[in-house]
Amino acid sequence: MAGSSVAVAAGSAPSRRREDIAAAVQRHGALAVLVLLVVVFSFVFPSFGTVTNLTNILVDQSFLAIVALGMTFVIISGGIDLSVGSVFALGGVVAAWGSQHGLLVALGAPLLLCGAIGLLNGLLVARAGMAPFIVTLASLLGARGLLLALSNEGETTYRVPADGLFHDLGADLLGVNLSVWVAVVLYVVLGVVLTRTGFGQGVFAVGGSEDAASLMGLRVARIKISVYVLSGLLAGLAGALNAAWVYSGVTILGTGMELDAIAAVVIGGTLLVGGAGSVLGTAAGVLLLGVIQNLINQVGSLNSSIQAVVSGAFLIVVVVLQTLLSRTRRL
Repeated sequence: MAGSSVAVAAGSAPSRRREDIAAAVQRHGALAVLVLLVVVFSFVFPSFGTVTNLTNILVDQSFLAIVALGMTFVIISGGIDLSVGSVFALGGVVAAWGSQHGLLVALGAPLLLCGAIGLLNGLLVARAGMAPFIVTLASLLGARGLLLALSNEGETTYRVPADGLFHDLGADLLGVNLSVWVAVVLYVVLGVVLTRTGFGQGVFAVGGSEDAASLMGLRVARIKISVYVLSGLLAGLAGALNAAWVYSGVTILGTGMELDAIAAVVIGGTLLVGGAGSVLGTAAGVLLLGVIQNLINQVGSLNSSIQAVVSGAFLIVVVVLQTLLSRTRRL
């Protein structure tokens, strides 16, 4: 009897090690690849590893990083938000318009409007039981339509007054654009919320199994509504910060941004089926996409469309690896 127990324990030890390795790769694989690419290509392309180039990558990706942060909460909860690209653009236009009336309006108006779109998404998904894909696709179209209405079919571009406080949000702090610092603070704060609070654990529970979460006494509908509101708020904030950076509300921005956000979240190790993920992984996924784009630009001889091909192929590889790793952890 004792011998059989020892055999079972010996047999389960390698299995546990495989599970631990698979979990570590799934959580931190994107970060490891990111570090490897940065180190290797800093030697291959001398201009890649410069402070100026790396800072440019951070600034360029900071807006996507904020949008992807909200998407992380939504996907972990088992949902999806296709509206963030249009909401991002809408937030930028509303912020540029509001900047003519002061900082409070410039920041408050886009947050209220974009948060309301997120609230509508959450109510339709959580209370009406509608599919997140359909709801947020409709919001994508609706937000883009509202954007065109506010800008007279794109003919009106609102400028940010140079003498206003909102204009200063596009300035640098310690040599880096303020949007990067805002993204860092948000990732730290919401990373703590996701991993150290009851709400964050509830998001994981809902994404793992709504039925089980309900039996645990969690308010599933409230959690689902909250993550969509958060996604809308962060997309609107990113749009406002972008408007402060470019000093205007550009109507053509945000097209396809929802796909980039989803790609970054998935590359970072968050499962599309929900229940697992991290904000650190999302940050690594966002930066990895930025590094790939920058490397393609460093080559110079490659067409810009190659970026989409490389990103798509990379995403497929990541999804396949996630599937294999998930199976390993279940064995």
